[in-house]
Amino acid sequence: MPPFSFRFRLFLSFSLLWLLFLVAALYLAGRGVERALRGHLEATLLEDARRAAEAYRKGQAGTLLPTGGVYLHLYAEDGEALILTQEAHRLAQEALQGVGEVPKVVWQEGFAAALVRTPLGLLALTQDTAPIELALRALRRALLEAFFLLFPLGVVLVYLTARLAARPLEKAARAIAERSPERLDPVPLRLPKDEFGRMVEAVNGLLLALQEAKAKERAFLAEASHELRTPLTVLLGHLDRLGRNPGDLEALATAKATAERMRRLVEDLLALARGEAERTLNPHIVDLHALAAEAAREYGVGFTGEEAEVLGDPDRLLQLLRNLIANSVRAAGPEGVQVRLHKEGGFARLEVEDQGPGIPPELLPRLFQRFARGPGGGAGLGLAIAQAIARAHGGEIAVESQPGRTLFRVRLPLLEEEP
Repeated sequence: MPPFSFRFRLFLSFSLLWLLFLVAALYLAGRGVERALRGHLEATLLEDARRAAEAYRKGQAGTLLPTGGVYLHLYAEDGEALILTQEAHRLAQEALQGVGEVPKVVWQEGFAAALVRTPLGLLALTQDTAPIELALRALRRALLEAFFLLFPLGVVLVYLTARLAARPLEKAARAIAERSPERLDPVPLRLPKDEFGRMVEAVNGLLLALQEAKAKERAFLAEASHELRTPLTVLLGHLDRLGRNPGDLEALATAKATAERMRRLVEDLLALARGEAERTLNPHIVDLHALAAEAAREYGVGFTGEEAEVLGDPDRLLQLLRNLIANSVRAAGPEGVQVRLHKEGGFARLEVEDQGPGIPPELLPRLFQRFARGPGGGAGLGLAIAQAIARAHGGEIAVESQPGRTLFRVRLPLLEEEP
């Protein structure tokens, strides 16, 4: 069974509410009119009974003839009818029990009676309830006719309201259903800032994010393909050369270096794709001085600094240092690079400075993004990985650059000493 549409569910809900409201309103209207008619009759009978009893006490009984549709009757204390002006209004014996000097009203089949005790006996003033019943039947008929008129009219108005209320959502649903991985443009709907409007805004935000992610994915694949194609071509050329001359040690060394470059490039790509630089940390107490000295010796650059310990992953921190130093060495050569380590407050400050040509100002804001290349070349992944590693350790990398001087500054939280 297919699910009902939102418009139909809205229409059904409002129609049921309209039905309940209409039935309750008509019922309460009928009950209110009935209480008003009966209340008016009771008040009239009680007032007439009070006046008649007062006249009897003063000896001004007068005649006991029916006037204005009200019949006067007189009963003895034992319930015997002394004067009965309307046989159809004879009261039952139990209705005459407990009658006092304060008038009371009892209802019998077809009439109502006001009873009061007088010196002559029990006085009863009765009046037919047939007019009230006729009026109530006419009222019920009118209310029923009103129901059969108002309910369909209300249902039509409810349908139009539900259709109007659901139209923006239906248009949004159709527009969203047309979106696909090949079509991620925003939904072109202008809605007020209500629930529907905020929903469409959220969907548009998601579509834009997917669009950006897809564009970045395409750029990433294009850049990765380009970066892998060049060393792969070089590697294949040297392997072909080795095939023709197996003893060519220079070609073998170049092939090995190229393969190592490709391995590092693939590792960097996987680290960024999987987020390993941020997630897979193996924390130890790291001697940052020894680590920086090791990285500096590996690249043949100068190093000075203080002793400092941090809590972190030594392999990741060494990778961070290698990436920064390698980037500077490509720009200025080993002799133009200096590594320094200092303590600054509760942080260790690592500096890698080179005397290269500097970084163009337009590149600085996106220097730590993937495939953002500086003047020294490279794949543009090392700095992005270094930034990810620094942030994973609660630190940050900043850069200053001008022609002839570029400084990368890394701040990492120092290991807290036990008192």
